[in-house]
Amino acid sequence: MSRLPVLAVTPGEPAGIGPDLCLQIASHPVNANLVIFADPQLLEQRRQQLGMQVKLNIVSAKQTPEPASPGELNIVPIKLNAPVSSGRLDTANASYVLQTLTAAVNACKAGTCDALVTAPVHKGIINDAGISFSGHTEFLAEMLAADPVMMLACPGLRVALATTHLPLTEVSQAITADSLEKIIRIIDTDMKTRFGINKPRIFVCGLNPHAGEGGHLGREEIEVIGPVLEKLRQENIDLIGPLSADTLFTPKYLEQADVVLAMFHDQGLPVLKHMGFGEAVNITLGMPLIRTSVDHGTALELAGTGKADIGSLVMAINTAIEMVHNSSQEKS
Repeated sequence: MSRLPVLAVTPGEPAGIGPDLCLQIASHPVNANLVIFADPQLLEQRRQQLGMQVKLNIVSAKQTPEPASPGELNIVPIKLNAPVSSGRLDTANASYVLQTLTAAVNACKAGTCDALVTAPVHKGIINDAGISFSGHTEFLAEMLAADPVMMLACPGLRVALATTHLPLTEVSQAITADSLEKIIRIIDTDMKTRFGINKPRIFVCGLNPHAGEGGHLGREEIEVIGPVLEKLRQENIDLIGPLSADTLFTPKYLEQADVVLAMFHDQGLPVLKHMGFGEAVNITLGMPLIRTSVDHGTALELAGTGKADIGSLVMAINTAIEMVHNSSQEKS
C-alpha cells in the first residue's frame, strides 16, 4: 500500500484491560494508523491511573485522520453510559461496548478504516444486561450478514474452528455437510487472499476419539466429515484427514500444516494457547472486512495496575497489517 493501513481499534469491556492496552500501544512502534473507538474520558481517567504520558486526539469517524505521533492516540469519541471503576463490571455500559463495535465496523464498511482490531469483551455482563451476546464473531456475523469462521494463530500454528461457542451436547448436530463445506471453502480462500498462501494445506480433525475408529466410536467421520473432504479434494483443495486430534497436534503433522481445522472450541484451542499464549491472535475469516483480536480475556484484576501485557494486541495489529497488505496485493 502507498499509505499506512488504517486500523479501527475497540477497547472492549471498559472495566477491563482493554483501555490500558490502547494507552500502552501509543508508545509501541507499529506500522499502522490506529484509530481508537472509545470514550475519551475513560482513556483519560485510565491514563491518570496508570501515570502515563499519552496525548488523546479527538477525530471523526467520517474521514481517515492523519497518523498519530508516538505517544499520541487518535480517538473517535463514543460516550459511556455510566462512570467506570477499574475491575468493576457494570451492566449499564454493556450497550456502550456494542456501540464502539458498531461504529468501528461502520468505519470499515465506509472505507475510512481498513481493518478492525478488537480488545476483549466480557460476554457475561452483556448478557446480564439483557442483551443476547455469545461473542464478537457471532455479533459481527449478524451485523454483516456473513458466515464467519473463527481462527486463532500463534507462531507456528493456526487453528480454525468448525463450531465456536456451543455446549458439547450441540456440537455433533451443528457439524453438517453443508456447514463444513462452506467453512473449508472460506479457509482455503482466505489463506490465499489474506495470507498469501497459494495452495494452503488444511489438516482436519475428526470429531470423535481416534477419528471415530472406523465407526466404533462415532460415525460423524464416515457420514459427514470424510465425504465432504473427498468432495473438496476433487476441486484441488489440499485436505488431510479426518485425523485423530491427539495425533494431529504433534510436530510430525503440524510442521506440514498451514492451518488445522478443529471440530469444536476446546479440541484445538488449548493446544494453540499452550504454544503461544500472549503471542496469539484471534482472526475472523469469511467476512467482507478484516478482523483480528487478542487471544485473552478482560483480566479485570489487572485493569489499572500497569501489569497488562500488550503482546497479544501487538500480534493482532501486526496480523491485521499483514492481511491488509495481502488483500491489497490480491486486488491489484
